Amino acid sequence: MALLSDAEVRQYHALGYLVPSFRLSAQLVDSLRDALERLIRDNPGVRPEKLISAHLARSGGRANDEGVRGQAEFLALARNEQILDAVEQLIGPDIILWGCHVFCKPAGDGHETPWHQDGHYWPIRPLATCTVWVALDESVTENGCLRVIPRSHLARTSHPHLHEDRHDLVLQQRLPEASFDAATAVDLELQPGQMSMHDVYMIHGAQANRSDKRRAGVALRYMPGSSVFERSLDPVAGRSGVPTAFATRPLWLLRGRDRTGRNDFEVGFDERDA
Repeated sequence: MALLSDAEVRQYHALGYLVPSFRLSAQLVDSLRDALERLIRDNPGVRPEKLISAHLARSGGRANDEGVRGQAEFLALARNEQILDAVEQLIGPDIILWGCHVFCKPAGDGHETPWHQDGHYWPIRPLATCTVWVALDESVTENGCLRVIPRSHLARTSHPHLHEDRHDLVLQQRLPEASFDAATAVDLELQPGQMSMHDVYMIHGAQANRSDKRRAGVALRYMPGSSVFERSLDPVAGRSGVPTAFATRPLWLLRGRDRTGRNDFEVGFDERDA
């Protein structure tokens, strides 16, 4: 089904990002907010901006290999047919879900996400991913919405990043200012249920949340079946700022087929899981 218009597809490829006209129902957003509250409650030792693999709900309330006790509602969101329809228009009919990250910036002290490229962190070869960022709260300039550098994906270049050993950042790898022109940044302001979609090479970030409004969203990560999740790779050698377990992270083939024949869809699953 063609969920995105031809103009929206052209914008994604030309600019590297898109805010589609499609949005989730208020009822679904309410259920996801409830899941978010449980997620935060069940992970008191994890910063709410760093709820990685939040879709991996283990039986008995066990934490996943990345230290988070997940909620099944986020996996259901990643499998939403309308979202998949949109993703298929951008990356093709072979769709693999390989990640989900909940970014919840508390009011007053929500951490900054420095300017970066996603592919710098990820063990995907060749690099190819569409991220769908779903807003659960109002996400605006005031409370640290996602910011992008239009057309920064076009060169298909991964720029060197600098490591910052700071505890007030969501991620600890930052692009040097000389790599891009921050004056061209666009703020992707979203209302609950709206979403943005961006390319793996897109330069983006988000300012700290110093407002009195929480900002929560879910990042869903999809790669085409022509790429491989290389489990032996750790591109930033454990210095990302969030715990990762790429070697045991489960993958879901949601549509089409694995055209490489190299992705493993059994690793990371436990028969005890719901």
